Amino acid sequence: MEELLNEVVPQEDLERFERKYNHEHELDGEVTTETKFEYAFCLVRSRYTNDIRKGVMILEELARLHPEGRRDYIYYLAFGNARIKNYAEGLKYCRAFLEIESNDQVRSLEEYIKKQSDKEVAKGMAVAGGAALVLGGILGLGIAMARK
Repeated sequence: MEELLNEVVPQEDLERFERKYNHEHELDGEVTTETKFEYAFCLVRSRYTNDIRKGVMILEELARLHPEGRRDYIYYLAFGNARIKNYAEGLKYCRAFLEIESNDQVRSLEEYIKKQSDKEVAKGMAVAGGAALVLGGILGLGIAMARK
């Protein structure tokens, strides 16, 4: 799963779908659902965090307004959120997908997100523990110096 999450869209594909999206938007202010999805699909596979966030926003809109494609939108919402380390949202979308249907790839993504989330929590606790030790050491040193 990590390999899939680290795979990035070729820049020329992203640019091609961005041009198509912008062209439709400039013509009549409306962009087809298909074009929005293609563009969002490329964005969530971009190497840039801001692109991924933009793709997630488009997918959220699609999922809200077009329930017929909800399954695909929810998968890529989980995928995009996992790529930007927004693990709580990623898990939420994995669970929503699995309520619709059973899918091994989504289960694999869910397990990956859980593992990464646990690692982030452990890192946070280690940093907090280290900071507490440093603060305790400084406080102890201050008390020892004050007694002299």
